[in-house]
Amino acid sequence: MVERSSKFLLIVVGSVCFMLILYQYVAPGVINFGSPHGYFTEEDEGDIFPTPDPHYVKKYYFPVRDLERTIDFQIKGEDVIVFLHIQKTGGTTFGRHLVQNVRLEVPCDCRPGQKKCTCYRPNRKETWLFSRFSTGWSCGLHADWTELTNCVPGVLNKKENKQKNLRKFYYITLLRDPVSRYLSEWRHVQRGATWKTSLHMCDGRTPTPEELPSCYEGSDWSGCTLQQFMDCPYNLANNRQVRMLADLNLVGCYNMSTVPEKKRAQLLLESAKKNLRDMAFFGLTEYQRKTQFLFERTFRLRFIRPFMQYNSTRAAGVDLDNGTIQRIEELNELDMELYDYARDLFQQRYQYTRQQERRLQRIKSHMQQSHQGLGLGVSLWPSHARQSSVSTLEDGELEREERAEGGRNEEAGSRLPTEDYMNQIINRW
Repeated sequence: MVERSSKFLLIVVGSVCFMLILYQYVAPGVINFGSPHGYFTEEDEGDIFPTPDPHYVKKYYFPVRDLERTIDFQIKGEDVIVFLHIQKTGGTTFGRHLVQNVRLEVPCDCRPGQKKCTCYRPNRKETWLFSRFSTGWSCGLHADWTELTNCVPGVLNKKENKQKNLRKFYYITLLRDPVSRYLSEWRHVQRGATWKTSLHMCDGRTPTPEELPSCYEGSDWSGCTLQQFMDCPYNLANNRQVRMLADLNLVGCYNMSTVPEKKRAQLLLESAKKNLRDMAFFGLTEYQRKTQFLFERTFRLRFIRPFMQYNSTRAAGVDLDNGTIQRIEELNELDMELYDYARDLFQQRYQYTRQQERRLQRIKSHMQQSHQGLGLGVSLWPSHARQSSVSTLEDGELEREERAEGGRNEEAGSRLPTEDYMNQIINRW
């Protein structure tokens, strides 16, 4: 009798364990006892992110409103994340992170052999993510800021067969060191890539052949040398990041005769800076862990697996003399200035967010000690009723922390190679 009861108990326990394992396999990230519905809480994991370094020197002044990026993202409401994917910035890997690596109550449905995943909200069949791997190139291949902001609302209305004016769109993007990005694009074009199906829609139309001439004859530019790539004055690789982030309507789209060249360049650069600054989030290819950290804290969503930094690339394998590097920097003068600006904003956001997080941790510890023995629980994120007292404690520490902390580069020193994600990382998924 005892032996029969033991066997029955063993079968029950084994069945329960099997169902738990099966459930976690079928719906990864749904079971998370530390964070309800899979949303991020600071207690869920140890600190895997770089520690701020006091040696970082700020180059630009940014007010707190530009540093604070905590969004109450309503995945069950009308909020939509829109990913602006700039070529050769690591967007393919990041895009796969968004559909395969975010811990969600209802994960994206990614099936083998299909290029797109279905990313529905937990409560209805409407998408919360507008990206290559969720909605496809619905606004054109590698659509830029000008195209996306004019196209996304209409596309979603059509897909969901309803007119909505209450959606909130949160734009995100990635940037990369301009020289590395430029070399990576050249290598990609050299292998036969063209992106010639991109629409470049602006002011309701595509550019004429006179406004946007081709750099090559035939179907592609495969086999082109770096010199040929640099010599083409119409090459969209030049200052690509600024052009794709700026509002092109300000300069007459692709009509170069509308605005003088110098003024055009300045307008594009300032527009790109503003749009980048106003985006909900942007990351840098060279700082994968910091990019992960800021995304998680901005949207309060957690990735299942940590981001990895890979420094072996095709771009890094190109031997260049100083003259060639200088020439590439000149061709990408606007991108160089934008990246310098973006990197400083990125580092300051990282530093600020780390400071805020540590400050709240100390406040939590202090309040727990104060209430010890009273049986009162304390939440890491204080309620609105306690915000005033928390702010008082924060103000006294802010100045000391700003003197003590800075933003350490994950790759200190000179330019380091970055991953050619399209060709190396994609095989890891």
